Amino acid sequence: MDLEDLFPSKPGDPLVELGKQDLDPLSVDELLARIEALKAEISRVEAHMARAETHRSAAEELFKKP
Repeated sequence: MDLEDLFPSKPGDPLVELGKQDLDPLSVDELLARIEALKAEISRVEAHMARAETHRSAAEELFKKP
């Protein structure tokens, strides 16, 4: 499965565009920097997901029927 399968309704989506970029012209140092940037983005998304899950759990607890 490629990125376009995951994001078909978002033309110009940056993640799809990122997956299409040619890596051949990049040096090893540039590739390592790219990996570090992607790892940082993964951490950012995971932190956001954790906050969203905490928020959802709190809302569910608040509106839980007795």
